[in-house]
Amino acid sequence: QVQLVESGGGLVQPGGSLRLSCAASGFSLKRYTIAWFRQAPGKEREGVSCITQSDGYTVYADSVKGRFTISRDNDKNSVYLQMNNLKPEDTAVYYCAAPDPMYYCSEYGPDARDFDSWGQGTQVTVSS
Repeated sequence: QVQLVESGGGLVQPGGSLRLSCAASGFSLKRYTIAWFRQAPGKEREGVSCITQSDGYTVYADSVKGRFTISRDNDKNSVYLQMNNLKPEDTAVYYCAAPDPMYYCSEYGPDARDFDSWGQGTQVTVSS
């Protein structure tokens, strides 16, 4: 059974940092492109970042470019999202997701409709 589990969320002040982790079980994550999404109350789910399985190609939403970094550690079967210089508008539930194994990150960012397996989410709150 494919399972993704996010961790690392929490409460942080503006300008602070958090590192989210996405751990996979039941499958080898290195075979899959992985993306991070977020959803704030009353808003649609937004694609934040994507990293391909083949060449490590990465894509970021304009709102997080230069502040967030996605990476993967295939030996640990995990993907990470390093978030720096956090802003109140980054407050959301963050999800990692896996698509069909043949999926490649779009330059326009990940589309939630292309992703089949989702974690339960981790809350990130940026507030003073």
